Amino acid sequence: MNDKHGIKITTRDRLLRAWENSTELVRDFECYSQEIKDDEKVAKIFAEYAKDEGIHASKFLEILNDYEEK
Repeated sequence: MNDKHGIKITTRDRLLRAWENSTELVRDFECYSQEIKDDEKVAKIFAEYAKDEGIHASKFLEILNDYEEK
C-alpha cells in the first residue's frame, strides 16, 4: 500500500490500527457517559455511541482474525 519512507503499511496493519482506535473510543465514550452528570441527554448519546463503536470494533476484529488465519 503505502511505501513512504521505505515502510510498507499493509491492509492488516490498517485493520489493526482501526480496531485499536475503535476499542479506545468505546472506553472513552463509556467513561464520558458515566462522568457527565449535568446533561443526561449528552450522557445518553455517549452511551449510545459507545455501543455503536463496540459494533465497529467487533467487525474490525472479525476481519482481522480472518487475516490472521491466512
